[in-house]
Amino acid sequence: MRIAREKKTVAAMVKLYCRGQHRPAAGLCPACTELLAYAHKRLERCMFGENKTTCSRCPVHCYRPDMRERIVEVMRYAGPRMLVVHPLAAIRHLLDGGKERQT
Repeated sequence: MRIAREKKTVAAMVKLYCRGQHRPAAGLCPACTELLAYAHKRLERCMFGENKTTCSRCPVHCYRPDMRERIVEVMRYAGPRMLVVHPLAAIRHLLDGGKERQT
């Protein structure tokens, strides 16, 4: 359930970012589609599984440096906007970020 919720949250953030920055005619631009697929793959393979914290608080950074830069840019742009567009998802994400990873 935790991984599925994280996937939905990151998808909403990437969509907000792409719509605001790249303005595709429909859906996501190719770069954002690639980033979202990569983020979902990383979530599926997370070594902490359902006990994970948010990626920013994780002791293991599984993103390649270039993709990490891109997702940080997306989060910086979309994070504040999520409170308006998807308030429940944003609050859950903030609460999850305050939790320590359970081992």
